Amino acid sequence: MTIKTVIFDLDGTITEPVLDFGLIRREMGIKQESISVLEALESMSESRRSAAMKILERHEDHAAESSTLNIGAKETLDWLRSSSIPVGIITRNKRSNVIVVEQKHGLHFDAIYAREDGPVKPDAFGVLHLCKLFGCLPAESLVVGDFVHDLMSAKAAGAISVLIKTHENADKFNEYADFSIVTLDTVLQIIDDINSQ
Repeated sequence: MTIKTVIFDLDGTITEPVLDFGLIRREMGIKQESISVLEALESMSESRRSAAMKILERHEDHAAESSTLNIGAKETLDWLRSSSIPVGIITRNKRSNVIVVEQKHGLHFDAIYAREDGPVKPDAFGVLHLCKLFGCLPAESLVVGDFVHDLMSAKAAGAISVLIKTHENADKFNEYADFSIVTLDTVLQIIDDINSQ
């Protein structure tokens, strides 16, 4: 088997984790800890949802504008580009913030799947969409992320899941990961190992 594409999460994976979802929840008035912010938004009235979305976007916009890259991110993306391996981004964030990060740090993403594009992670739709776009099978793809939603979307699609341990609860997500890494450049070793089998 050959790895033909790598799909990354954005926040906490390409960039250092800065979004404080506890604070976002408190500002939105979300009391239920077990529900994600996006799921909570769906159950709100239209007026409350509009106000809550402004809170979320304020935090997301600030995180993108002030973002710093995780160790090894630029080098990893540059190597994938030089090796003609397409790079996709799947995020529960909005597309405009992916573009802010891309332009700020001089990165190049071959395709972006953001929350306005369809079902969000942990749904497999985004992974399957990018695999189809890149003309490869999910089994020929790595999906790299810092949160359980990233890994679950990879598993649901039949892709190879890679956990980057930047989240405070990373150890709880190990069971969903085919590989666990500390820095992004380890992705290159995983690709080399798989491709040499």
